[in-house]
Amino acid sequence: MRSFIPVEPSNHFPIQNLPYGIFRLRDNSGKPRVGTAIGEYVLDLSVLEEEGYFQDIIDQEEKVFAAPFLNPFMAKGPDVWQSVRRRLQMLLSENEPKLRDNVQLRERALIPQADVKMELPIKIGDYTDFYASKEHAANVGTMFRGKENALMPNWTHLPVGYHGRASSVVTSGTHFNRPCGQIKPADTTKPIFTSCRQLDFELEMGFFIGMGNQMGEPVPVEKAEEQIFGMVLVNDWSARDIQAWEYQPLGPFLAKNFATSISPWVVPMEALEPFRVKGPEQDPEPLPYLKHTKPDSFDIHLEVFLKTPNMEKPDCIAASNYKYLYWSAAQQIAHHTITGCNLNTGDLIATGTISGPEKRSRGSLLELAWRGTEPIKLSNGEERSWLEDGDELTLTGWCQGAGYRIGFGEVTGTILPAKLIERRSKATI
Repeated sequence: MRSFIPVEPSNHFPIQNLPYGIFRLRDNSGKPRVGTAIGEYVLDLSVLEEEGYFQDIIDQEEKVFAAPFLNPFMAKGPDVWQSVRRRLQMLLSENEPKLRDNVQLRERALIPQADVKMELPIKIGDYTDFYASKEHAANVGTMFRGKENALMPNWTHLPVGYHGRASSVVTSGTHFNRPCGQIKPADTTKPIFTSCRQLDFELEMGFFIGMGNQMGEPVPVEKAEEQIFGMVLVNDWSARDIQAWEYQPLGPFLAKNFATSISPWVVPMEALEPFRVKGPEQDPEPLPYLKHTKPDSFDIHLEVFLKTPNMEKPDCIAASNYKYLYWSAAQQIAHHTITGCNLNTGDLIATGTISGPEKRSRGSLLELAWRGTEPIKLSNGEERSWLEDGDELTLTGWCQGAGYRIGFGEVTGTILPAKLIERRSKATI
């Protein structure tokens, strides 16, 4: 399958991909609307919708592609998603003249990516973050509890997770301030209020719920992937020192709620299907409601790049793979809903840090620098145990096909200095 639009083999957005996103023109003219990425261009789906190219699939009056979020389209369900995808692949095919030979339509509908600004693609109602990588859990457990007690007793029996903060999920390119909170240094008997001293990234992926399920109706594991509209890259920034003091007994709170970055393009599950692989062997065997009947993972190569203020170009500091995840997306959904919990259109579920068996495949600085005891060395001579102000962190990932890539683009964020709140005197209160 080839598009009439030239796409380099290393480009993340060939006709086999066609991810969805929300864009607006860089000069801020026009409203945010739905587009799909093809090569170096964005195809404006609101223009095609206006011209009636989807009227036999979706009621044209609904204008789902003129919406500022993907939610109305996502709520239509898998049959509509697949039909729209087929129509787009047909229109972009090198052998189809409808768009290829219509100069006026091409000028309206095809916009260089350099001329657009990407927005948050989905209105996120709820956000759940899992802890699905065995290597990551074992590394962290070893640091804090020793190798003999690395994994908690429940870890190999269920996907551990927590509910995060949806309001602070931001799209790639959003800068954020270093968080402040309570920490307890080892040499003090009481906590202090200060800016985070151990700021970290987490290499994750996330998936968005499409139609959702009714309250009281669990999603069977064999049908769980039908709930997934698509996947994105996720960087769940973490304040490790704040977390170390606050997490007992209820887990992360302020350490995670200040920012979570996602990539702007949502890759449909159908595009990932050729790269399906079997996940790690699970021992002990999961309970029946979590037991898979087919290969449940995907071969998605992931990389992490760090650029300090003193560097001209970033260093690749880690490389991992989605296939290392012990608990699959389907198992996460099945477990999430087994109580009858209702997932809704636009809910974000993240995998947790994705680490692999090698040191370079560790998905956080906590692991790469082993809790600050083994600082990583950068190409310009600098070292990092934790992220510093001005550091720019970029995640990227792709599936490698024969002469093409199914990519996720990038998710990038830059750390700004903390905004410390000074205590006011009684006279000013």
